[in-house]
Amino acid sequence: MTRPSLGHGDIRLEPLAQVHRAALQAACAQDPDIWDVYSYSMLGEAFDRWWAKAIAEDVFWAICAGGQVVGCSGIFPEPRTPGVVEIGGTYLAPAMRGTATNRMAKWLMLAHAFSAGAHRVEFRVDGRNSRSQAAVLKLGAQRDGILRRHKQTHTGFIRDTHVFAITDQDWQTLEPSLRP
Repeated sequence: MTRPSLGHGDIRLEPLAQVHRAALQAACAQDPDIWDVYSYSMLGEAFDRWWAKAIAEDVFWAICAGGQVVGCSGIFPEPRTPGVVEIGGTYLAPAMRGTATNRMAKWLMLAHAFSAGAHRVEFRVDGRNSRSQAAVLKLGAQRDGILRRHKQTHTGFIRDTHVFAITDQDWQTLEPSLRP
């Protein structure tokens, strides 16, 4: 799936590029505690490893608000299941949480995924990350289940993964209500 620049109002999603690196790294360092509920860390040297992989995978956008990089998110195709993608790897700087930024970024990504032919968009969230679970439910996603002891994180913790989804049929009824 190609990643064009996407935008609405002062929220822009730009394909992740070298120009975003320093600002994204600074944004990630604003909340060192949050990385405990991520599969990976984006702090210090771990950011460099993440960056190399993210650029090679070519699936991430920089999330920009008011012209500033405030986070990132990606769309990951499911190679064994054509038409299914996951939106994930989302990070927002603390000042942007609770604003319309996440909702608009996700709306732009959902619109892009469904217009590109996806019939299902998944969100996979660490069971300990109640804030992200609530945000996904606010988008209109349905909780499909829990993958118990599903994934080992960078800290060695084996997490439960909560799976949420929005289908193309859901999107037809949700899409107008998602616009801020």
